[in-house]
Amino acid sequence: MHFLKERGVSSLTMESAMPLIVPAMGDLYAVLYPLSEMLLRVVAGLALVLHGLRMPFGYFPDASFTTCNLAMLAEKLDNRGYRPGKLWAAAISATQLGAGFMFTLGIFTRLFAIPIVIFLIVTSQERWRAGGYFWNQRGMEYPLLWTTVTMYFLIHGGGLYSLDQILLGGEF
Repeated sequence: MHFLKERGVSSLTMESAMPLIVPAMGDLYAVLYPLSEMLLRVVAGLALVLHGLRMPFGYFPDASFTTCNLAMLAEKLDNRGYRPGKLWAAAISATQLGAGFMFTLGIFTRLFAIPIVIFLIVTSQERWRAGGYFWNQRGMEYPLLWTTVTMYFLIHGGGLYSLDQILLGGEF
């Protein structure tokens, strides 16, 4: 708890931000809040990295995705009207692998959240056009959820347990 209080996180800080139904649990909330924030950032970042390994490099071939290398991804993008496909395939791969990895670590979180949010907004729009809203129809529900999660970190930064905090001493 001492580590959290040094960084200005306490049950008092949380209570002033939002009244607690059970004030006696304020210290527990103060501990769990930054941990849950870190977990959310890591899961979102790793989801991007895994997609970045699957689409352009063919990892996880049983994941029912039809592209397994960068050339196939570029061709698919060209066919969907995202031209030049080679440029967009490289940009998507860099966003998912590079920005996703840095986002996972929480280093320069806001900076790397920018291309991720843009990518996910475009993905959500594309999924809406192709399948409507629901995920089981290949709709925008799933990418919209991740867009919202990533936008949270674009606004708030990487959180207490991020390399931004550890190496830079604050949010970037």
